[in-house]
Amino acid sequence: MLTLQKADSGEIVSVSTAEKSIDELLSKEWLLTNDRGGYASSTVIGCNTRRYHGLLVGSLNPPVDRIVALANCLEMVIVGTRTIGLATFEFDEKFAPESFKRLKRFRRDIGVHFEYELDGVELTKSIYLLRHSDTVAVVYDFSRVKNPVDFAVRPLVALRDFHTLQKSYARLNCEWADDGLVVRHDTTGSCQLYLCCPSAKFEKDPEWWFNFFYRKDKERGQDFSEDLWTPGFFKWRVDRRVQLVFYAALSGNSEPDRPTGINIKALRENLCKHQDAVTPAAKGRDEKLRTLCLAAEQFVVKRSTGAPADVERTTILAGFPWFADWGRDAFIALPGLLLSTGRYQEAKSVLTTFAAAADKGMIPNRFDDRSDTAYFNSVDASLWFVKAAFEYLAAARDSETFTQQLLPKIRWIADSYHDGTRFNIHADEDGLITGGTEQTQLTWMDAKYEGLAFTPRYGKAVEVNALWYNCLCYLAQFYAETDPEAAKHYHLLADHAESGFRQFFWNERTGYLNDCILPDGTVDTSLRPNQIFAVSLAFSPLPPEQQKAVVNVVREKLLTPYGLRTLSPGDSRYKGTYTGPQKQRDAAYHQGTVWPYLIGPFVEAYLKVNDFSRESREKAAGFIEPLLRHMTEDACLGSISEIFDADEPHKPKGCIAQAWSVAELIRAYLLIHS
Repeated sequence: MLTLQKADSGEIVSVSTAEKSIDELLSKEWLLTNDRGGYASSTVIGCNTRRYHGLLVGSLNPPVDRIVALANCLEMVIVGTRTIGLATFEFDEKFAPESFKRLKRFRRDIGVHFEYELDGVELTKSIYLLRHSDTVAVVYDFSRVKNPVDFAVRPLVALRDFHTLQKSYARLNCEWADDGLVVRHDTTGSCQLYLCCPSAKFEKDPEWWFNFFYRKDKERGQDFSEDLWTPGFFKWRVDRRVQLVFYAALSGNSEPDRPTGINIKALRENLCKHQDAVTPAAKGRDEKLRTLCLAAEQFVVKRSTGAPADVERTTILAGFPWFADWGRDAFIALPGLLLSTGRYQEAKSVLTTFAAAADKGMIPNRFDDRSDTAYFNSVDASLWFVKAAFEYLAAARDSETFTQQLLPKIRWIADSYHDGTRFNIHADEDGLITGGTEQTQLTWMDAKYEGLAFTPRYGKAVEVNALWYNCLCYLAQFYAETDPEAAKHYHLLADHAESGFRQFFWNERTGYLNDCILPDGTVDTSLRPNQIFAVSLAFSPLPPEQQKAVVNVVREKLLTPYGLRTLSPGDSRYKGTYTGPQKQRDAAYHQGTVWPYLIGPFVEAYLKVNDFSRESREKAAGFIEPLLRHMTEDACLGSISEIFDADEPHKPKGCIAQAWSVAELIRAYLLIHS
């Protein structure tokens, strides 16, 4: 049974492994990130359980084009003829070596730390990811050495795209350079991995290790077996207290990035200083909020593509390990990740980065993984951009950036959505936004497999029109004192949309909002959480009694300890678990599966209809407590999962760390405790 201990100062979590359940230990993961979109991640016993795990996953084209460079290491303490391994690998569902049995404790702070106790030897393995380069430092602190031992580190190299798996037919080789090894593919244009252990002796022993088993990939119905290559091992003689350092750096096909050395003390100080810089909202007193702020930091990265060489742009990664920066996710997450935490300059950069790529009155929904290409396959990303931009103005009071760079894009969006743009998006005669066809999936419920759309929400979607009304009200309010004609124009559009919304979305028979109205007039009365935005947004098109009815039905039918279900359990299409091959998972993605990010709008709506009373705040605090515990006890320690099963016990699934999950929990927490 895994137990959690109270963390020391600066720690996010501390795990005692004294009572060991291997399955439970393997369900706990950790994540370190840099500002390039790179990361390091594995489980609390260091055994990789998915293709996305690795000690160094770097970004060749920040923040995308990610490469699993260094998959893992096998550390060995050699006492005479006896070799004691410190790693744990799973092969064909068997563990070898079973070194987790020697692991006393796992800690996570600015890095991750594994504390081992062997016969006569005590050591701590620490992993640190450098912030501004794809470099990982693995530090071995020997605090006790009763008798001299040999210590060896054998790196296990993948050097492949992080979505794929490596096989032994890959032509990997290495050469010695600058006191270290350069590993590359024997092909033109290969990226390169530099490996170095100062003061160690390297013994060349190239070989393939076969059939590493990744249990999480198997659960997801994916290929789950990988071969890894090792060039040999680095070796030291250890006869006293000592600190040994191994580091790896990834670079593109030019000259490798070869650090001349890493000062571990200075590295730790810099990482601590950075943590202090991104947690001022916690004011050094609130540990829950501090942990949330640190979780938020992991998604804030730099984007190099599409930017001039002298311009550094900020973006928000949607989730680790596999998502890049998505427009919809970025603008839903931005208020919680950046505005609530006082990071206004970075919020400005995110907004202007996406605004610069606007086209035909639309904000990109995502950028390509390997090029500057922007994709616009979303009806709501542009409207979320409008909301985030106005909230930026209110929080940062940066009227210059807003009026010069953001407002022109906002008006372009409003005019284009009204008059018509891509995917036949336009305002209908009733003032509501409609768009899309049976072949398009433009809302956030966009799961589709081999042409089959599992949630066909084309036409007039409820949250899209709540956002549309919100956009028009923001513009009418903004121009009220400076441009009466513009204010009147947007006010009339808002009134028209409000009238249409009340007429077509409120369902008197069910007592809640219809989810979608198809182009032929067919009404989708599915009980889904999308209607909560019609209450939570700054401007609601509903009268107070209907707002309360929406909150009550969502609370009764959709609320779970970890967020809102995407479909009522009483619906025949409801899926209680998210598992299996992609088609099976996609079929459940928005058909019941719980999304924790929805706790933000739910809490906001709940507090709003209860006038932010003390009693409602206390009740809302109970709504978010399970997610706060999840952040330090389950799945990715120090973050929030993307989704949870709809049925109890609501197992965490999907991405191990999701931007809008963290962001909306931050917002909910501050709404409750403000």
